[in-house]
Amino acid sequence: MLTAARKDNKLEIEHIKARSKGGSNRVSNLCLACVPCNQAKGNQDIKDFLKGKPDLLKRILAQAKKPLADTAAVNATRWNLYENLKKTGLPVEVGTGGRTKYNRTIRGLKKTRYWDAACVGASTPEQLITAGVKPLLISAKGHGTRQQCRTDKYGFPSRYCSRTKFHKGFQTGDIIRAVVTSGKKIGTYVGRVATRATGSFNISATDGLVQGISHKYCQHIHKKDGYSYVN
Repeated sequence: MLTAARKDNKLEIEHIKARSKGGSNRVSNLCLACVPCNQAKGNQDIKDFLKGKPDLLKRILAQAKKPLADTAAVNATRWNLYENLKKTGLPVEVGTGGRTKYNRTIRGLKKTRYWDAACVGASTPEQLITAGVKPLLISAKGHGTRQQCRTDKYGFPSRYCSRTKFHKGFQTGDIIRAVVTSGKKIGTYVGRVATRATGSFNISATDGLVQGISHKYCQHIHKKDGYSYVN
């Protein structure tokens, strides 16, 4: 880019070497520029235009020389995928980042992943119901660790990690609700559970870690599936 990145800046395709001076439309001769920079450069040689910004010039020229094998592979794969999806007979639509941004902008929506997903393609409804919408944020957390032991702050083994995933019908990572009706920890706790063979569990609740909760008080809300969910 010929300018520092700014939020919601309108960008244009700029030829590094101007068409009027023999420049081509190859990807290696193209970059993005804001409208003022594009107009200011005109058909100047980029080395002359950016002589006062050597770091930016170096970055643009280095990017232009990068091999495009990965890009070619992605382009070939996506169209092959598109053609195979069409063969299913289901309605299939493709879109571009530019169309997505246009759809989002004219509807006055913020730049977020979920609004981008709602604005992909030509079939985006004219009216999107956005009032009161609260997205469910999902993050991939994996299915645990392969470590066979825990280590202390110096990296030395401190205790053995059990290979048994389930204890008393629960596994570490399940989201549970514990309603404790007796003892010193009377109350209701909701969060992710860390199980033990003894049946005394720890719960990572919103207010902090609660230790030593019996499995008898626990009920499943959502079994571990490798993701976390935040509303």
